[in-house]
Amino acid sequence: MSSAHDSREHQRGPVLYRRSQVKEGSTTDQRLLDSRGPTEWLHTDPWRVLRIQSEFVEGFGLLAELPAAVSVFGSARTRPGSPEYDAGIALGAALAHAGYAVITGGGPGTMEAVNRGASEAGGVSVGLGIELPFEQKLNDWVDVGVNFRYFFARKTMFVKYAQAFVIMPGGFGTLDETFEALTLVQTRKVTRFPVILYGTEYWGGLIDWLRGPVQAGGKVRSTDLDLIYVSDDVDQIVARIVEAAQERSAQQAAEERAVAAVARTNDVR
Repeated sequence: MSSAHDSREHQRGPVLYRRSQVKEGSTTDQRLLDSRGPTEWLHTDPWRVLRIQSEFVEGFGLLAELPAAVSVFGSARTRPGSPEYDAGIALGAALAHAGYAVITGGGPGTMEAVNRGASEAGGVSVGLGIELPFEQKLNDWVDVGVNFRYFFARKTMFVKYAQAFVIMPGGFGTLDETFEALTLVQTRKVTRFPVILYGTEYWGGLIDWLRGPVQAGGKVRSTDLDLIYVSDDVDQIVARIVEAAQERSAQQAAEERAVAAVARTNDVR
């Protein structure tokens, strides 16, 4: 079982490993040679393209080896000891016990709580940090972490490696991530997966607005709103994620059987 008192830590480029995720003999020191002369080229668009590429390469390389994972979003301002913080710990632990890694933004508040719950339960606790104008480091309960410069690269990692999204109470950033997930599922840019809002009281006004003037004005369909699931029960949330994963597996198996049957028919002909 992981513990905050386990002080093992290894930084490899932008990637941070802690506790059980530290890999022996994986140290790689890469230093740029000192270069004299103008540095304006470091801030040009072609150079930015290379940095963007490096973030995708690093993120894909790090997260591709994760077990099935759930991305969890929530406020950085949630205080330790509050009901929302305790719910985050419970959610992280429940997901870990169900065999899922958890992916958060790696910051304080709700993100810290979820990472803590997963780490204490012996699960894989991942944090995807972001460079901000104010200092914010990865929380102490992140076992595998990577820092991004660009929001869009970071968001790709949240979506690509998630089996589900769980949205806990939060502000602008949490709302942004919520509606991006819903838009990707609605437009079938990603395979359909659960988008679950934790906290019926907190999200009730938003749901009423969506089902009221937004749907009444023809801006969304009722089937679009069916993409959203709201619950106050951590066990119920995890059960829904597990059920959705089983349904996807069954559908995939059925599709594979259908392809195999067509192939056999063609061979007979």
